[in-house]
Amino acid sequence: MTALRIKVKVFPRSSREQLIRESGLVKAYVKAAPDKGKANRALVELIAREYNVKKSSVIILKGQTGRNKVVEVLEK
Repeated sequence: MTALRIKVKVFPRSSREQLIRESGLVKAYVKAAPDKGKANRALVELIAREYNVKKSSVIILKGQTGRNKVVEVLEK
């Protein structure tokens, strides 16, 4: 099992759900508001869908309460 760490900047309350990759940084646009972890859950779902893994394979390592995060994706 390998792990991929990515730096993510989250844009909550967006009109779209999309990941954009730019030179070592991933921009994540999620519709959910940053309220009670809703945006974090939406981010995990979006990354899991994009990388074709289970939601349990996506872990937010840093930045639980901020826009800048470090996310680990566990791949088979």
